[in-house]
Amino acid sequence: MLPIARLSIDEASRLRALLFDLDDTLLDGTRLGERAYASLHRLREAGLVLVGVTGRPSGWAEVIARLFPIDGVVSENGAIACYADGKQLEILDGAGPARAERRARLGAIASAVLLRFEGLVRSDDSGARLSDVAIDIGEHQRVVPERVAAARAYAEELGARTFTSSVHLHLTLDGANKASGATRFLAERFGWDATASLGRAAFIGDSENDETCFAAFHTTIAVRNFRGRPTVPPRYLTEAARGDGFAEAASVILARRREGARDPSRIIA
Repeated sequence: MLPIARLSIDEASRLRALLFDLDDTLLDGTRLGERAYASLHRLREAGLVLVGVTGRPSGWAEVIARLFPIDGVVSENGAIACYADGKQLEILDGAGPARAERRARLGAIASAVLLRFEGLVRSDDSGARLSDVAIDIGEHQRVVPERVAAARAYAEELGARTFTSSVHLHLTLDGANKASGATRFLAERFGWDATASLGRAAFIGDSENDETCFAAFHTTIAVRNFRGRPTVPPRYLTEAARGDGFAEAASVILARRREGARDPSRIIA
């Protein structure tokens, strides 16, 4: 991975959007710091489309989409998205009428997993979820990796797909992931071709469930606390961790774009 300071004027100038994870990327754990939040305003003022891409629940996403200076949130690892269109909140759910039946099936699988693995508990944001069940493995309790792996394997035997983030083990019956959910949102909201989106949007994240975005998008950034071994590693790495790392990346992107605007000859056509 290259230091984020190596981001070129050309690469930054070509960006039209910044997609970002929440926990341990924009947020310091689950707290939003002043520098990270101010960076969202500066990025938006520069004309970039801003989209949160998170494993957090759709209920949280609805609040964030209304309150943050952003263009939408892709939540539950790509399955559900939302955006505020004036005063109206729009929800995008690819499952449509099948959602209720999937929720019932997934609830039965989650109950079986929790019954077998005594001591595991649902995350405290589970009531706000539509497409998945999240099990707390690092937010309020620490679960050893071997136990997480065993619970994942059992859930998959029962027919669920699984993801892990820095805080949760996710169980779902949806086929979406963060990358497919993000490109679908950009297509439905802005009419962007999915292939073109991969070159015009950057992604910044920190954990295992960000792997599909690290592999799909051309400009990818990890904050210093990045963990996991994705098949395709992020291209750039910040010096600072979590929200300060996000602010650092935003600062470099904006600086390079200003340099390109002052001297367009430095941008490769």
